Amino acid sequence: MNGTRTAFRTCPLCEAVCGLELTVADDRIVAARGDRDHVLSAGFVCPKGATFAQVVHDPDRLRRPLLRGAGGEHHEVGWDEAFAAVETGLRRVAGLHGRDAVAVYLGNPNVHTMAGPLYGGPLVKAVGTRNVYSASTVDQMPKHVACGYLYGNPDAIAVPDIDRTDLLVLLGANPLESNGSLCSAPDFPGRLAAVQARGGRIVVVDPRRTRTAAVADEHVFIRPGGDALLLFGLVHTLFDEGLVALGRLDGHVDGVERVEVLAKDFAPEAVAAACGVPAADIRRLARDLAAAPSAAVYGRIGTCAVEFGTLTSWLVDVANVLTGNLDRPGGVMFPLAPHARPASAPGGKGFKVGRWTSRVRGLPEVKGELPVATLADEITTPGEGQVRALITVAGNPVLSTPNSGQLDEALAGLEFMVSVDPYLNETTRHADVILPPADPARVGHYDFAFLTLVVRNMAAYSPPVLPKDPGGMDECDILARLAGGGADLHERLLTSLLQRAVDDPESPVAGRDVADLRALVDGDGPMERILDVRLRLGAYGDGFGTDPAGLTLRGLLDRPHGVDLGPLQPRIPEVLRTPSGQVELCPAPVAADVARLRNTLDRPGDGLVLVGRRHLRSNNSWMHNVPALMKGRDRCTLQVHPHDAAALDLTDGAAATVASRVGTLTVAVEITDTVMPGVVSLPHGWGHGAPGTRASVAASRPGVNSNILTDDRAIDPLSGNSVLNGIPVTVTPAA
Repeated sequence: MNGTRTAFRTCPLCEAVCGLELTVADDRIVAARGDRDHVLSAGFVCPKGATFAQVVHDPDRLRRPLLRGAGGEHHEVGWDEAFAAVETGLRRVAGLHGRDAVAVYLGNPNVHTMAGPLYGGPLVKAVGTRNVYSASTVDQMPKHVACGYLYGNPDAIAVPDIDRTDLLVLLGANPLESNGSLCSAPDFPGRLAAVQARGGRIVVVDPRRTRTAAVADEHVFIRPGGDALLLFGLVHTLFDEGLVALGRLDGHVDGVERVEVLAKDFAPEAVAAACGVPAADIRRLARDLAAAPSAAVYGRIGTCAVEFGTLTSWLVDVANVLTGNLDRPGGVMFPLAPHARPASAPGGKGFKVGRWTSRVRGLPEVKGELPVATLADEITTPGEGQVRALITVAGNPVLSTPNSGQLDEALAGLEFMVSVDPYLNETTRHADVILPPADPARVGHYDFAFLTLVVRNMAAYSPPVLPKDPGGMDECDILARLAGGGADLHERLLTSLLQRAVDDPESPVAGRDVADLRALVDGDGPMERILDVRLRLGAYGDGFGTDPAGLTLRGLLDRPHGVDLGPLQPRIPEVLRTPSGQVELCPAPVAADVARLRNTLDRPGDGLVLVGRRHLRSNNSWMHNVPALMKGRDRCTLQVHPHDAAALDLTDGAAATVASRVGTLTVAVEITDTVMPGVVSLPHGWGHGAPGTRASVAASRPGVNSNILTDDRAIDPLSGNSVLNGIPVTVTPAA
């Protein structure tokens, strides 16, 4: 074929940072497969990555701005007209009602681009609002809060050193479907198989027998939301049987004795009935963790999106600390991303929440944002500070947030809304202006987020694969213009970055001239120039000439398969930013929440509860318009255990009505013993085909929106995270 060439890039469709080998013909991607020479993924690719060409060339993808007319229909306009409408709409709302009347929502895809991490913060700062929301409070905020209290930095998240561990315990995690989350590990199936091949063991704790549980050495069913009780029973056993051994952490941990006191009421025999795990199994798991040469406890969304999300996330790390498995090879370790630089000494200001609270429900700020569960309240409740305008960036909260029917109605009542998004979807259909960014093949890619969570230190940058669309706009330029800066903002961000480095006495460029450094910066675009500076000043960087062998953007361009920076290394105490400079194992806010958990020990466990589930060919709501990923049988079904189906008179394949406190829906039943009795399961991210949307493939197989059932009033109080698992429901045959 004439004009055929090969290009390499990192897949941006999940957290696994796999390398892709793309075949390009006549400026169109015609094939995608795993990059066999990639330093981390070594040729592995999942079904999503293999459809990269369909994602890029989706005919429903927006390429030009849309403006909503008086009749509600969207029509294409030029960029200047679109931005003029945005400026008029936002200025009017802020002028009449104040800056807090404009809210910002940042969706999950933001962390899958370069522009999101680099320009999301400047956009929020420019808007000047306290009404900031994101997908983090339906996903991972409990882990950030727990790590913030433990280590002084909410982004210091330890990942399982899966390539060296002897025992891996996964709670509420299904990496064979998700490809890993808050743990970037290409080819999770191969890595799990390698654990077993070298004589290690894998234990999965989950209310469903997932694909991951099916390949594990042991699967433990657990009542949804019972993970904190199980973990406390495990911690109790470690103290009770004299199995606590901090190892190299001895002298770096404060609060061990206080944790022992908190654990006294949670003997395995006391928690077994409430969590559904026999006491003997809890004690055995504690002994196995203590006896293993190395072990890693890893919890994910099933442990975050629950009633005690922060307590559970904290206890995961407590278990790793007490068995000496935090920050040691084969345990859980802190990656060192190439764009980050370690501190010279431990200590810092620590972590706090609640610098402000939401207007209606008084929910505390965490990491600069408010719980998205209260966004609808802030829009619909009159009064000073009412949200009247909304900016969404790469998000679909109408499908992804609790009691989403309520939010859908609330968005229809806004005075103005603008969305940065490539689709006219269930959320953006409410927008007055939609600003679509260039597709991922036309922009460079570097994983600012996921290289901080990778299971082996590495670096990779992917230049654009296809030429720029002359009539399109890069996401960084859209966000810069939204922030009121345009090209000037690009240069200000770069200059500010250099100035901070020059002013930092620990920086390799301390005291040097900013203008001289600016002249040395490489990169064809604004994001690339910022990346070059971050790399050169990072842990492995050349320091602008200080270490000629160090990393630069040019060096990554010359190595398209990535740079292997070696296995994870111990980072305690350097990584600790707590005021004490130690791991603060028993933070007061977490300890105060233990009483709430203790009160659940006698709570009745009757009735059905709803949990979500993942699928390898899906990623939240944004992969359902890819034809190859939508083939096969219906995946949006209600999974029900045979015993429950018989008791409820449900038939496989027939429709059932599911109801919660906040909503009702009808869905097809799938009878299966992969869910434990008393538990039903629906996947999230479905419910497509609303009027005014343009996603033809998704609309042809719309499914149902599970978040019609999730409760906006149910949140983890320490983090503000929504409770999306363990929702009480009733199920009856549909009329």
